[in-house]
Amino acid sequence: MEQQIIGSSSLKSSRLVYGCMRIVGDGSPESRQKGKLAVRAAYESGFTHFDHADIYGGGECEKLFAEVLRDIPGMRENIIITSKCGIRGKDNPISGVPARYDFSKEYILKSVDGILTRLQIDTLDILLLHRPDYLFQAEEVADAFQTLQDAGKVRYFGVSNFKPSQLTLLQSACPMPLITNQVEINVHNINALLDGTLDQCQQEHISPQAWCPLGGVVYPAWGNTFSPEDEARIKAEFDRQAKKYDTENWIIMLTWLLKHPAGIFPIIGTTNSNRIKASLQALKIPYSREDWYSLLEARNGQPVP
Repeated sequence: MEQQIIGSSSLKSSRLVYGCMRIVGDGSPESRQKGKLAVRAAYESGFTHFDHADIYGGGECEKLFAEVLRDIPGMRENIIITSKCGIRGKDNPISGVPARYDFSKEYILKSVDGILTRLQIDTLDILLLHRPDYLFQAEEVADAFQTLQDAGKVRYFGVSNFKPSQLTLLQSACPMPLITNQVEINVHNINALLDGTLDQCQQEHISPQAWCPLGGVVYPAWGNTFSPEDEARIKAEFDRQAKKYDTENWIIMLTWLLKHPAGIFPIIGTTNSNRIKASLQALKIPYSREDWYSLLEARNGQPVP
């Protein structure tokens, strides 16, 4: 597996990240066992970076991952574990309060303690703020980060779903670098190409991570706005390129993301062990600049201006 340094940190990560959002499935013993086998397959395939969030499976995904860590001696020392916090559901902690985002120092510190307890680890490699809290105070967040770092509970910090201006605001108050911004990037959602996110990542040595990278290819993208004609045109281009490179359409999508000079880390979330192993094909394809733009043109339905 190809390795790459994350941002300005000392962390060297597999270029593909394994996303743990679905590893407990429906919570049944069968689904949980399938999730554990998927995590093991990812690790054995060379994935060294595993992505969590405190809300995934209501915390059960982190607990299940802790079981895998216990089952595989030495695994913890060889991997990077990321988790996210900051989303609070409805009626939490009392009935009647709305779903919201919370970057208060108290909530961040409490969230990290919960993450470490569920994962049964002493230190989290990377903590991300899951979605921007419109009421966040940059200095308060920076204070929380410093407290966590001083206590040895978190090594590095980053954000998720932040706009460039929001990241700049937070970084202005933080003494430590923010090393990653995890955002949706796929054939349907290319906002990161257009709104300055990937430009900022290159300029500030921040590593972008792509969640839902296969949206619009393997499964419908969130908030899909493609017409049937759009989908047919895009699929035809995927089919052409898959035939050219002797692979599958979803592998081409991963390769398209990997081609970008910002050094995108796609997050693979399947629990199908065969797909986990097959995803490594994307790292070996000699993908051309021309094919990258051909897929963009098919996606847009017109040539670049």
